[in-house]
Amino acid sequence: MAQGGTGLEIERQKLRVHSSLEQPKTPADLRARQLRARDLLRGDLEGADLDAYVEERVVTSTLEKVLNTARANSIFPATFGLACCAIEMMSTVAPRYDIARFGAEAFRASPRQADLLILSGRVSIKMAPVIRRIYDQMLEPKWAISMGACSSSGGMFSNYAVVQGADKFMPIDVHVPGCPPRPEALLYGFNMLQEKIRGNPTPGWRSRYNAHGTEEWARGGPASKPSGEALEAYEKARGVLGA
Repeated sequence: MAQGGTGLEIERQKLRVHSSLEQPKTPADLRARQLRARDLLRGDLEGADLDAYVEERVVTSTLEKVLNTARANSIFPATFGLACCAIEMMSTVAPRYDIARFGAEAFRASPRQADLLILSGRVSIKMAPVIRRIYDQMLEPKWAISMGACSSSGGMFSNYAVVQGADKFMPIDVHVPGCPPRPEALLYGFNMLQEKIRGNPTPGWRSRYNAHGTEEWARGGPASKPSGEALEAYEKARGVLGA
């Protein structure tokens, strides 16, 4: 292709090369599997061949895991926006980001039909009881994402009119940092919520770096001195991080 030209070079690859599932490697293998499926439908497959055929196609699991997998892939977010982060949230529904890929394209206007509440923006003191009522009206199981620094910690609005963290008046499952976070960040937080619903939550950075005890509350607040245990854990975490 000419350098600086507008043309595109397309390289075609078979998806089977990147597939992790066991696939027939040759047309003859595929034909053999088709014949075995035909024999099963006809009732001609018996004995050891029938046992092998069934064992290759049956996956055992628990009802709870199946339910959680279905819930994680069919979430209905509430149509609810608070501030400028809501503009970024709306973008996730558009074709460019397409949250429908993860089964959450249908935003519900009623809390009775929604199971995910995205707090997109700062929460004022007057708005907090309204949000809590909306959350209480949602049916179980339900989840909540705090989107943006203002919703998670008050952000730039460190004053009497804004709640300094949405987790002070309702449970939050995932915090998405940023001001405002891009749609990709919200989608990443949504994927983390899906993993949590499936029962395999992604460990936070404190778990990954063995930094439990470094929280602000563990040190007694911003104006207090850290305890010996908290200071030891903090130094250990800095050692792991290489700081």
